[in-house]
Amino acid sequence: MGNLKKKRRLKMSKHKRRKRLKSNRHKKKVW
Repeated sequence: MGNLKKKRRLKMSKHKRRKRLKSNRHKKKVW
């Protein structure tokens, strides 16, 4: 159970990182 929670947290972090990268790319395009 603990391992599953850790794996889920890693996936969430990866998704958040991808969203941040997309946002940064969009800001650069606007500039």
